Amino acid sequence: MFSRIRSDIQCILDRDPAARTSWEVLTCYPGLHAVVMHRRAHWCWNNGFKWLGRFISQFTRFFTGIEIHPGAVIGERVFFDHAMGVVVGETAEVGDDCTIYQGVTLGGTSLYKGSKRHPTLGRGVVVGAGAQVLGGFAVGDGARIGSNAVVVKPVPAGATAVGNPARIIQADTDVRREEAASQMGFSAYGVTQNDDPVSQAMRGLIDNAAAQEKQVALLWAAIEILSDSAAEIRKKCVPADAARKQTFAADKLNELIGK
Repeated sequence: MFSRIRSDIQCILDRDPAARTSWEVLTCYPGLHAVVMHRRAHWCWNNGFKWLGRFISQFTRFFTGIEIHPGAVIGERVFFDHAMGVVVGETAEVGDDCTIYQGVTLGGTSLYKGSKRHPTLGRGVVVGAGAQVLGGFAVGDGARIGSNAVVVKPVPAGATAVGNPARIIQADTDVRREEAASQMGFSAYGVTQNDDPVSQAMRGLIDNAAAQEKQVALLWAAIEILSDSAAEIRKKCVPADAARKQTFAADKLNELIGK
């Protein structure tokens, strides 16, 4: 028991720069108190003392502001940071090394007793403040859920879910798109994926412009290789040289969509 508490304290010291000493964590961190008390409530729940488990859960909620159903499974080194208003449902499972911030709900969307109604978080998942994870699906290891996101479908391992309803960010694709957009003079970080026709059109424009830029670069490379007098051609074709410059009209597009 004491080794688990030491492990819980150490994980808080590692993840929270405001934590200064083990004594401070032990006496002043409600997230630690909630985890320690939940283990007792969970033991009672699994050994037939259902009412006592619920009573310990409600007692802990009163003093910490964190409500964890005694039937929920909480892994090792789970850190509820601040965590006022956190609700963890009966069939929820939280993997090892997860971090959960204030206002998070691991809730259910089904009313059928005995079914898997609440989410399962893998190892090392981070759930941002105010996020709502609703349903009996899995969130993969190392995933990130942004603040105030409403997640109602599975999140792959290592992915990031943001927005309402949450969309899954494919890291490699979005990085390439952001790089292309930044070269055109604006940032695409706020462009959503599937929930807005204008946003979909913007994403298509960005991808299309990036593809055209690559094709133009290939054409110029071919011209310079095949031409015997590339320098003279460049001197005579001033408009062609001008066309090589990036002239994506981001400002006009922003005006059209009301920004």
